[in-house]
Amino acid sequence: MSAATAQLWLQRHAPVIAPSGLCYGATDLDAHADGTQAAAARIAAVLPAGIALWSSPLRRCAMLADAIVALRPDLSVRRDARLAEMSFGAWEGRLWSAVAREEFEAWTNRFADAPAGGDGESVRAFMQRVASAHADWLATGTDALWVTHAGVLRAVQLLSQGVSCPERADQWPNDAAAFGDWRVVAAPT
Repeated sequence: MSAATAQLWLQRHAPVIAPSGLCYGATDLDAHADGTQAAAARIAAVLPAGIALWSSPLRRCAMLADAIVALRPDLSVRRDARLAEMSFGAWEGRLWSAVAREEFEAWTNRFADAPAGGDGESVRAFMQRVASAHADWLATGTDALWVTHAGVLRAVQLLSQGVSCPERADQWPNDAAAFGDWRVVAAPT
């Protein structure tokens, strides 16, 4: 298969075991087992034979990738830290509603380069990390499934549109696949 026809499947992990509204980007949380098994069953039934399987190393994704492999023994998983969610620094483990408006605006006012949470990852660093994995996938010229996070799905959406880094917060995509669901993007021609 040539890179021009290769497809990247992007599957989001199942819902996490955490309070609603919690900021948990780089925090390593488990996902609900039932949701993980259901998501694995849905995608395992439709994945092409021989697809490469990459996963974020965070437990909520690793659980899903392992469940897929259990259903599809023809696959093996490659853990890749570049597929982990963005780090929100000091906001990790806090409710989003507890983040002071001034703190949030300080980040969004310098969206590309300010570290999230004051000491987390910048959007530019996050995009570069995901772009590195994306470039490695493109170089393979083969179909792949990434078991990953909403932020990575959004970053790939931008990369697929030729955007290496959004400069403003309003340029960040609002939509991502629902928990356990996936999207498929084609390699650029």
